[in-house]
Amino acid sequence: MRIAIATDAWRPQTNGVVTTLHKTGEALKGWGHDVLFVTPEPFRSVALPTYRTIRLALWPKRGVRRMLDHFDPDCVHIATEGPIGLAARAYCLERGLQFTTSYHTQFPEYVRLRAPVPLEVSYTYMRWFHRPATRTLVPTESQRELLRSRGFRNVNIWTRGVDTQLFQAYGKDFLADPRPIFAYVGRVAVEKNIEAFLDLDLPGTKYVIGDGPDTARLRGQHPEARFTGFKFGEELARHLAAADVFVFPSRTDTFGLVLLEAMACGVPTAAYPVTGPIDVIRPGITGVLDEDLRKAALTALDLDPRQARAYALTRSWEASTQQFLGHLAVNESPRVAVG
Repeated sequence: MRIAIATDAWRPQTNGVVTTLHKTGEALKGWGHDVLFVTPEPFRSVALPTYRTIRLALWPKRGVRRMLDHFDPDCVHIATEGPIGLAARAYCLERGLQFTTSYHTQFPEYVRLRAPVPLEVSYTYMRWFHRPATRTLVPTESQRELLRSRGFRNVNIWTRGVDTQLFQAYGKDFLADPRPIFAYVGRVAVEKNIEAFLDLDLPGTKYVIGDGPDTARLRGQHPEARFTGFKFGEELARHLAAADVFVFPSRTDTFGLVLLEAMACGVPTAAYPVTGPIDVIRPGITGVLDEDLRKAALTALDLDPRQARAYALTRSWEASTQQFLGHLAVNESPRVAVG
């Protein structure tokens, strides 16, 4: 099949959305499908206020229309709600095409952390955006229930996977700092609630592996912590595997792909009992959930790393992509020509 995936989140961004789409595309192509990613790359763009590494395409509607007309997709999936997603949505509605969407980010909560925008205002936009979709895909059952409570319809589960060959139990001697080592991996931004981790009274050493708009401020406030910047590929996996506990302080993630990556490295996790972690972590086996994040981090030190690794081995990108493929809406009827 010819599958078009429209997304505002794309390289050089480093996040779970980009990783998920990249891995999904790889698997689809490996099975013989023709995949087109419609991204901000070919368009003029502007930096997102307060987050300059994220760029938004300017007036992409005409270019997106040309790309999709040339590709003539059997299926269209819209992954994000920004300018590229809006242009792909308009294209499908104009031509009478079915399409699916996915809800990767708790956008209303993220906006509320950065600006005084009421949650219901943002959720009104999100409901409008996703309403015409045949299905809206979310990674966890708790996220599905949250969206249903907010008035979303046709919400289905699309789980995530992890590359267990890249993320594995490398040696702890990769990091030579005092132990135990507690690590966070991901964007360094307000929505990730990293200060809740850095403020914890913990023994040993804290690592922040990643970068973002809050890095300079947090590095200045917490000189005792190690800030490594972004790491990629095996270097990232080795940093993560060298930790004793992975601490995930976010309260706004829909999934938290890095939770699986930590488990694949044989690193137990500590997190709040909120959407995302409550669906990914098996309490007392792969990690610890507690409103007292310090208690969760210290308790996770006693868990068996082999149990975390064993759980991650059950979560493949192939299974995730098969689920994604099964949810797609195939347009087999004659197209409605417009313009």
